[in-house]
Amino acid sequence: MPSFAAQQSLFRAYDIRGSRQHFTTDFIQALGHAFANLYSDLLCTSEDSDSKDSLLTQSLTSLETIIVIGYDVRNGSNAIAQKLADILAQRGLQVVQLGLVTTPMMVFWAEQYQGHGIIVTASHSAKEILGIKWLVNHQSPSSSEIQLLYHQLTKSNSKNNSVIQANTLKQNTQDTGLSTEDIATAYIEAIAQVFQQIYQSSKPHSNRPHSKVTQQPLSKLDFRVVIDCMHGATSAIAQRLFGHFCQDVIMMNDIADGNFPSGNPDPTEPHRLTQLQHNVIHHQADIGIAFDGDGDRLMIVDTNGKVVSPDHLLYLLAQVAIAERPDTLYDAESISSQRSPQVLFDIKCSHHLPKLLSDLDATPVMSRTGSSFMRQQIQLSDYQIVFAGELSGHFIFNDSRFIVYDDAMYAALRLLHWLATDNLVDSKRALTDITESLPAMVSTADHYLPMPTTFGAEYSLVEQLARFCRYLRQILEATAADSDHHLINTDLLLDCHCSVVEPHLTLKQARDLMPVGTTLSCIDGVRLDFPHGFGVLRQSNTSHHLTARFAGNSIDDLADIQAKFAALCHPFDEELAAKIVAIPAE
Repeated sequence: MPSFAAQQSLFRAYDIRGSRQHFTTDFIQALGHAFANLYSDLLCTSEDSDSKDSLLTQSLTSLETIIVIGYDVRNGSNAIAQKLADILAQRGLQVVQLGLVTTPMMVFWAEQYQGHGIIVTASHSAKEILGIKWLVNHQSPSSSEIQLLYHQLTKSNSKNNSVIQANTLKQNTQDTGLSTEDIATAYIEAIAQVFQQIYQSSKPHSNRPHSKVTQQPLSKLDFRVVIDCMHGATSAIAQRLFGHFCQDVIMMNDIADGNFPSGNPDPTEPHRLTQLQHNVIHHQADIGIAFDGDGDRLMIVDTNGKVVSPDHLLYLLAQVAIAERPDTLYDAESISSQRSPQVLFDIKCSHHLPKLLSDLDATPVMSRTGSSFMRQQIQLSDYQIVFAGELSGHFIFNDSRFIVYDDAMYAALRLLHWLATDNLVDSKRALTDITESLPAMVSTADHYLPMPTTFGAEYSLVEQLARFCRYLRQILEATAADSDHHLINTDLLLDCHCSVVEPHLTLKQARDLMPVGTTLSCIDGVRLDFPHGFGVLRQSNTSHHLTARFAGNSIDDLADIQAKFAALCHPFDEELAAKIVAIPAE
């Protein structure tokens, strides 16, 4: 019986992902049965529930469990999806096969049934990487649920040979009559309905309770748009979708190809948008749009061929979400209507962003990195969180109009419609004009650093650094009136447990490391906000690396902040400190 020890590294914070060599036949077989048990157990739990009013319970007890399954363009994804579909069908579950789709399209179709879905995708990763994402009851799994699935592998593999024989390979792949055309058409029509609603709500008296949205054809947006699909899953639908809404659409890299001949399907990689920038200028286009491999990441190039930073794009999309909130979500007596809307942003975003969001009369809320974490937080917010975004290009609208998921194509269309209809003097120049008016900033890219291998303390380097920073903050608060030359009493080292702390650290040295006015956040690694910039160092959720980002109001400010982080890290790892200083500005 395989132990699948080599596959444990595939089970990460958000999904299953890693080298294709680990996606063996035995592993896929066992994984298929683990998914079958997951969804079968869900059905049993629902049937045993005492709740008689739950719509979900009613749907599951009256119907067999339905799972939608799709795949991305990677070599091998199709075969894995088919194998998983076969196993689920053999186990008596209904399967709706979607074929080649984006991850958000899988989510859209899962929502049309019972909220269960699987897509074989490694998102923006390199071509030699494979992966799987899934939904249960409309929700992405938590990190603990992903680990639990791994621990079910060997149990599932030994338990279900008899189950298959008892079912005599019962085939339940559902004949829904859905063609590739149907799958795309329903998705496009649902997005079109969103813009009908927004258009209708902007007209006088359209926000009356229970008023019916009148179907009126919307004229196509007078935009010339260049779209880079990076040979990913959006290649199959982007031309048709954007052609439905825009007058002039120019496509790039829109032949689905799992070899990714133009490079990794990650629009956030440094210099990855160079070709798109050139094409925007060459075609005198109004905007350039880029998607990652599975269509959940978005990057934008303005009419001058300049990449819009993800921080600024997050601000723009948050402005769209706030401006176009449907009144029907907030009745006059609700608590939500009496509080400002919240906007989530991840810990790697700019130090300017909170103030920009506050200027929109929104409440900025910092979150740990990870779109799945953000979605979980959104689902608990009762529509108080209207928008969420992160530096990696994931953006989520939460206004009841469409799926609460990071759909890059949908986000791009929301931006285009807002630019065209928000009474702007020149909508074609508006994007550039807005971004150029935002505060100046010099930053590094979201940079990966090798995990230190020589660090053998009880706590990880990031945990030790967080403890050290908390210690410094406590000491500086307690000794605010003391002179710079006063020695710090290390007996006051409350929760640091740091063996590297200097025994004769002076207050001046501590204040240099943690200047007055510095804000510390440890919700996800270590983030320090200074009056002139910020820095963050955290452990990656998707690889065995540290990730770092630094930003300042000027190049000198950026260098100063990198030097401060290097000084903080130097006692723990001198090589890491040197690498932090060497990270170049974008």
